[in-house]
Amino acid sequence: MRSLILCILAGFVLPPVAPADENSPLREESDLVFGKGGETDLKLDLAMPADGDGPFPAVVCVHGGGWVGGDRKQMGQTIRALARRGFVAVSPDYRLAPHDRFPAPVEDCKAAVRWLRGNAAKYKIDADHIGAVGFASGGHLACLLGVTDKGDGLEGTGGNADQSSRVQAVVSFFGPTDLAAKGWGPDVEARNLVPLLGGTADERPEAYRKASPLTYAGKDGAPLLLIHGAEDKMVPVGQARKLYDKIAAAGGSATLVVVEGEGHGFRPEKLRQCLVEMMTFFDKQLKP
Repeated sequence: MRSLILCILAGFVLPPVAPADENSPLREESDLVFGKGGETDLKLDLAMPADGDGPFPAVVCVHGGGWVGGDRKQMGQTIRALARRGFVAVSPDYRLAPHDRFPAPVEDCKAAVRWLRGNAAKYKIDADHIGAVGFASGGHLACLLGVTDKGDGLEGTGGNADQSSRVQAVVSFFGPTDLAAKGWGPDVEARNLVPLLGGTADERPEAYRKASPLTYAGKDGAPLLLIHGAEDKMVPVGQARKLYDKIAAAGGSATLVVVEGEGHGFRPEKLRQCLVEMMTFFDKQLKP
């Protein structure tokens, strides 16, 4: 059982970490169809090391946008940085609300994980070591990848049904974890949650419960790194603390990093430090 660590960062200094080689050659592919979201082709962009026999661990990078917007292209720099670090990294499409409500977005993210395993030989992927990272609503979806399995009914029919959608490590940057909670930022319920879930928490309590990573969290999920700004007014830091506390009580593996002075999105220097923390975490959890 891995230990649980609570880290409070205020002008923190991380231990030295070998930087990725910014000049290392990459293999990149765009607009790869990885599955179906209803009748729609779902596409992803991929980056991986151009050299080496692998197999390389993989990371699914999930964009933000409040479940109603955003685009996989937002994660272009992230997948390239991970590829230079020795990962196969992908940024997938997922269906957006209100046209497609929950569980459509997590079904699509799970389809992306299954696609990686189904194409492991082609892209030199270590199918036993796959992680996920997301920002804001993307962090919420990444957390769901880490705490749910096939028995939770969120797999969908996006393709590669013979493959597992389980991941072995998750990093969430300020992702929501308890969608039924009170205290959201201005208009979040009306602008984001109602389109995603088809009503308010009072009107659709079961939908809010099913969409919350907190519902599924326990000792058997993937190790989680939760990074959250202490001054986040959009998604309060209590969202990350709740998930951390539940996993801790169950004896699971989680790390909570609270970044003092930061809100919903970080200033460049703090973000850089947290991205190094992310890379270190994935190195530890996904590289044999």
